[in-house]
Amino acid sequence: MSLPVQLISTDFDGTIFAEFESPPVARVFAEAIAGCQARGAKWVINTGRDMSSLMETLGRAHLEVRPDYLVLVEREIHRHDGVAYVGVDPWNRRCCEVHAALFARVRPDLPRLTAWINERFDAMVYEDAFSPFCLIARENGDADAICDHLTEYCRGVPGLTLVRNDVYARLSHTGYSKGTALQELTRMLGLTRDQVFAAGSPQRPADAPSRRRPLAAVSGQCRAGGAGAGDRGGGRGQQTPAWLRGRGGAGTLVGSNCCCHGSLIECGHDFPRTTHRIEPHEQNPMSRRCGPLVALVRSYR
Repeated sequence: MSLPVQLISTDFDGTIFAEFESPPVARVFAEAIAGCQARGAKWVINTGRDMSSLMETLGRAHLEVRPDYLVLVEREIHRHDGVAYVGVDPWNRRCCEVHAALFARVRPDLPRLTAWINERFDAMVYEDAFSPFCLIARENGDADAICDHLTEYCRGVPGLTLVRNDVYARLSHTGYSKGTALQELTRMLGLTRDQVFAAGSPQRPADAPSRRRPLAAVSGQCRAGGAGAGDRGGGRGQQTPAWLRGRGGAGTLVGSNCCCHGSLIECGHDFPRTTHRIEPHEQNPMSRRCGPLVALVRSYR
């Protein structure tokens, strides 16, 4: 019998991965994902990391389960062909073309933006393979002020947005994000949003209002996790798309980087109307972190 959810999308850092825990990815989560994959579901890691960073980290984590797809640098789609991860075209090719054209338009303004930052803050501005303007602020307060200024600049450039994760930020194109990449992957697989479950930290543009209510809500004793991308410094990140929000999707678990000590998860719309508990023997630190997510994944096994 096939699962009602056919695509499981998870953020990486702070959602399923905690660098200083042992193991950094909870075994109960890996086992739950493996069970879903055995019944035909696909798993995608949807992250801001690039390929080399993610592959090295997965290797060090000794993760026995392998994601079927990757969304890297919050926009590129890669699939596992049985041997290695290969880029998906025409999405990736068009993504590169669109970003190259956009960055060519903004490049003349970058010295002025960099000078404004350097005059006021102790921050690092640099270029990498994915953006001509990347930022590392010293602290979140500085990042808030810098991102406010950069967001104003972006409003004057059609298609330009600022992607932020904690004290890190970079310029990108509005049409290519974690959300739009997941939407494209859903289309490629011939699925509907009712067959997609997404878990990760709260994601929205740098100038967006307060977070939206998640479809899957954590209940029980819960405290903020602290390693979640986008959940610090105002929680600024990139936006979960409208097609996956609301009551039509299978579910989103926002802020899944919570430390939940035996907490319960109340499954929302389109989930089995039951409550799941992470058992005490499974409650190592990372299991508690992934507890709500594991419970939801298990509900489909």
